[in-house]
Amino acid sequence: MTSSTAKTAALGIALTAAISGAHANPIDQIRPDAPALAAFGDLPIGVQTLEVTIPGSIDVLGIEGNTVPTYDRPLTLEVWYPAAPDTPQGGTYRAMIRDGATEVTLTGRAMRDAAPATGARYPLVIISHGYPGNRYLMSHLGENLASKGYVTVSIDHTDSTYSDQAAFGSTLLNRPLDQAFVLDHMASLVGPLGALVDADNTGVVGYSMGGYGALVFGGAGVTQASTEYSWGTPNGLLAQHMAMSDSHEALMDPRVKAIIAIGPWGNNAGFWDTNGLAGLRVPTLLMAGGADDVSVYDAIRGIFDGAVGTERHLLTFDHANHNAAAPMPAPAESWTPVEGLDFVPFEHYADAVWDSVRMNNIAQHFATAFLGQHLKADGDAATYLDLIPNAGDGLVDLDDNGTPTEDHTYWRGFAPRTAKGLRFESKARNE
Repeated sequence: MTSSTAKTAALGIALTAAISGAHANPIDQIRPDAPALAAFGDLPIGVQTLEVTIPGSIDVLGIEGNTVPTYDRPLTLEVWYPAAPDTPQGGTYRAMIRDGATEVTLTGRAMRDAAPATGARYPLVIISHGYPGNRYLMSHLGENLASKGYVTVSIDHTDSTYSDQAAFGSTLLNRPLDQAFVLDHMASLVGPLGALVDADNTGVVGYSMGGYGALVFGGAGVTQASTEYSWGTPNGLLAQHMAMSDSHEALMDPRVKAIIAIGPWGNNAGFWDTNGLAGLRVPTLLMAGGADDVSVYDAIRGIFDGAVGTERHLLTFDHANHNAAAPMPAPAESWTPVEGLDFVPFEHYADAVWDSVRMNNIAQHFATAFLGQHLKADGDAATYLDLIPNAGDGLVDLDDNGTPTEDHTYWRGFAPRTAKGLRFESKARNE
């Protein structure tokens, strides 16, 4: 896209927002101090919304006594993809915020219903929000990865969005099932969009309960005790995800080659034990705030330590809480109190210490490296993950030409002075 086209698209977005009286709420910002792989790629992006249903799903909300009804479970999907060359960039999304009542405008780069690119297939990345959330919560990552040659699909999980938040037991049961269904659905798509999808190389990105679902989907079966919680899934139905059960084993999918779990919930509440965590068999990147008091940082570290069945990494944002890395910047409309919530919606998106755009950019950088390594077999991508554990210990040592010397240990991709407050740890399988 030419610079004049980009300026025209940006002006169109600004005018649309001004005319409607809405805030722009951009999701696609890249700070000047962002790490190297955070920037958008060279491919223009399109976006489509798909409505799908999962037939024969257990209707957790309809359970009465021993009666377990089923229904066709609806899901709404937002799909970002590489678009045809010269596709103009710039568009808007209408999204609900945390109160489930206020609809806002978000602005991004994708062109609605643009013609898909042709002549290539791209790895699939499934994006799964928290409880509650919606398919736009990590739209910044969906757009960013699509521009780098991925088809990204973000799910509105029924019973778990801002507008339809319902019994937690439904989310516990359905989250990995939704992810598995979406993988099958995207693999079976026909037409120009389906022709883009390389589902044999799939990654799953989940935040909070989305991270719980991704870990279960990747092999971390839950404990017997967690299937019996009075506040969980009724009638012991969560047992289908129990570690070492035939039903959980059947959920595994060899097409899933990488998992990114951001602030994953569950280990803090006894959903995994040693056997369950050891069952995780997909290379995993965990991201977490060092002060997370929702999923609990020490419990997330427990996942990192216990998942001995696969290679894994842990990226820590020192002093950040549960909103580290995943949520888009708080929409301007969320900054003021609303009826029906005992907190300002802003608190659902933002962190008290870290800037959201900064965290998003760092997450984009590491997701690009990790997914590039495992979904695209990009050997150079792995070098961005070969880091000393504490970024603050990194030494900047460059020669007269600006080339790193043998003594240079500062994190690759980060300019001097820009990685402080971050830690990155890695463990090999059986370690």
